[in-house]
Amino acid sequence: MSFRQRDELASIAAAAGWQVVAARRAGGAERRFLSSGAAVAVVDARGAAAEGLAATAALGSAIEANGGALLALVSRGENGAITALYDAGATHFLASPFSDAEFLQALRFSARHAERMAREWQAGAVFAPLGWRYARADRTLILTPGLASLLGCDEQPTVRTVLRRLDQGDRLAATAALRRMTGLRPATAFAHDLEGVGRIVQHLQFDPGAGRVDAVVEPLGSTPEPAAEVREALAGARDAGSARRWLTKHLDGAGVAPLHILLIALNRFEMVNTAYGRAAGDALLRSAQARVKDAVHEMLGRDALVARMGGSTFLVAMQAPRLRIDLVAERIASALARPFVSGDAIAVLGCRIGLAEASPQDDAASLLRRASEALAEARESDSATLRVADADGGSAAIDRLAVELHYAIERNDIGILFQPQVAIATGEIVGVEALARWQHSTLGTIGAETLFAAAQRADLEIGLSDHIQRLALAQAANWPPELADVRLSLNLTAADIARPGFADLFLDRVDASGFPRARLTLEITESGLIEDLGVAAALLSVLRGAGCRTAIDDFGTGYSSLAYLKALPLDYLKIDKKLAQDITGSPRDRIVVRGVIDMARSLGLTVIAEGVETQEQLEGLATEGCQIYQGFLCAEPLSVPALSTLVAAH
Repeated sequence: MSFRQRDELASIAAAAGWQVVAARRAGGAERRFLSSGAAVAVVDARGAAAEGLAATAALGSAIEANGGALLALVSRGENGAITALYDAGATHFLASPFSDAEFLQALRFSARHAERMAREWQAGAVFAPLGWRYARADRTLILTPGLASLLGCDEQPTVRTVLRRLDQGDRLAATAALRRMTGLRPATAFAHDLEGVGRIVQHLQFDPGAGRVDAVVEPLGSTPEPAAEVREALAGARDAGSARRWLTKHLDGAGVAPLHILLIALNRFEMVNTAYGRAAGDALLRSAQARVKDAVHEMLGRDALVARMGGSTFLVAMQAPRLRIDLVAERIASALARPFVSGDAIAVLGCRIGLAEASPQDDAASLLRRASEALAEARESDSATLRVADADGGSAAIDRLAVELHYAIERNDIGILFQPQVAIATGEIVGVEALARWQHSTLGTIGAETLFAAAQRADLEIGLSDHIQRLALAQAANWPPELADVRLSLNLTAADIARPGFADLFLDRVDASGFPRARLTLEITESGLIEDLGVAAALLSVLRGAGCRTAIDDFGTGYSSLAYLKALPLDYLKIDKKLAQDITGSPRDRIVVRGVIDMARSLGLTVIAEGVETQEQLEGLATEGCQIYQGFLCAEPLSVPALSTLVAAH
């Protein structure tokens, strides 16, 4: 992340063999780092201290939770900036002026740090929950390995050996707790001081059938707490490293339910930390972790892992059905939305949550990274508390694809398929939409959404759009006779709309291809229009006056505005698939779809429904007056030969 010398730094690193994803804007920094798969981030804060600090803060929790390194470049003498960057999450520093060789050496040191972190996480032991089991019949006591190690005794000590660790008052409380449990009162708890550990609470559960008492040991949050290392041991995982080892252990074992993880980040925590000091911030973090643990234990019992991953980010991991996981996430969000008391002030924080379900290909690192990406997306959202990671990694490879995209265009790895559009009244295929597909050598077929996301990262939106338009027009101009009456729909991007002189450039491209303007429809999405409605209206007027037809695509995806329908010269309105599929939903859903269709037809627009997959959906849309549909009910996107065969059959 360099706000002034991005290209220079990227060239130095790339020449030395590093794969570089470079950026000049801080927006989406955390998500970009996570999706790149990189272990090292560089923030160039030279001459841009405020921007560098903001970028470091955005990346800090992701670096700490995923075991990376962050190299901050600073101007010499900026000692205050170094302290602030360190507090925000930087792990390494390099002060200017520096040579190319010194910069590359700093990168190597940072990478070595990340590798060492990974080795330490793999080598350490998993911290098991602390507890014990007592059989009343023969008075045998068994400690978990973690508790035995903490107490410095055998895993099967005598009761007297353990009771000697308590003072007389606590010893009486312990024996009284054991005696008062019966079949009618099977659970109790008591708190006490433990020599060398501090104040703890013991949760006891009595099994009358087995005549056995089981106990779980935890810190007592409302009293002075033990040392940090012991406190984290009591929680079941002391740091991000032991949490990873816990995940590795459970990924290797077969469970009756899938393994899910939640990454939870507090909102506005830094504001509290800055306003009231680190001590208040630490107390708030302890309170937040206690709320998370209470919510998890209430819903899932004590088999789930709860750990602090660094900063104000917490991890919850558990093997449970997805429905239960959603309820846990909802309960956590509700708990963290309640006000916290910080000194004399009341702080309202809330949270964002990233959820990921383990797949057979996941290790701990990839599972955490996918959850981190989902968390980053939730943070960037205006309203979404929870984001769910795609099962296949979703956007995990977007930045890598951005690096490869330029070469893919040159090698003609990006092709075109055509999805039929069918007249509902006659069943005739009257048009097709051209859809881009990238045949990737290792990832297989990549669809248009991911393709254009990679193009946006690589600043290749215009180049990719030009390439797709040329391909589609060239193929359509050479269609066989069976397709002589079929219309072609092309998508225009927001970048196309904003280009000066695009209308003339595009019409020249159409004429050069030989495809008739009269059979061409140009589709613009609502998200592409929202930037400048006046520019879009002017462009569509020129194209429509030149003989093309125009359509607004994905209507109903969240940007909908009646102003679009009033101001733009349109021929078609395409209902987004999510809205079209609501036709078989509740009565309220159907009323909304009916209203959109009636409004469009009243304005003289032909209505096309996207994503139609069932006969029931088609019949519902036909009843409400929709004229054309496209979707898997007719066909998936097809090659020209397959399309020709289908049209002939129809």
